[in-house]
Amino acid sequence: MTRPAPTNSAVSAALLYTPEVLALAVRLAEFPLREDQPLRGQARSASCGSSLTLGLAVDATRAITGAGVAAQACAVGQAAAAIFLAGAAGCNAADIANAERAIAAWLAGTAPIPLWPGLDTLSAAAAYPGRHGAILLAWRAAQAALSNRAVSG
Repeated sequence: MTRPAPTNSAVSAALLYTPEVLALAVRLAEFPLREDQPLRGQARSASCGSSLTLGLAVDATRAITGAGVAAQACAVGQAAAAIFLAGAAGCNAADIANAERAIAAWLAGTAPIPLWPGLDTLSAAAAYPGRHGAILLAWRAAQAALSNRAVSG
């Protein structure tokens, strides 16, 4: 029996949803949203509808000491959130804002890929503008969280 040739969408999905991307998406389970992460930020991608809520714990200098997430996002958005969470410790609001701008510029094709650890795993996603908003969710939610005071109970 002859197999049909793969469609462009099947080829695109294979390039975008690599085993590495899917493995990162699964890693979000390691970062649950908890009560000891009092700063909360939310972000939603207008392009694909993905959303997430990020919880952060910070030290006296407002550097991130812990984080958790509740996501309703595509695998690319989940993978990007896992990449954010793995590299966010020690970052402050300025670091997060600078990273978000650098990632947005890379996705727009006006800058090289930033040096956030693991971001290169998503390099194929730069060619998919419909996924750019999902990639930026965690950085945008972190900016929202760091601009808020602790949310009580």
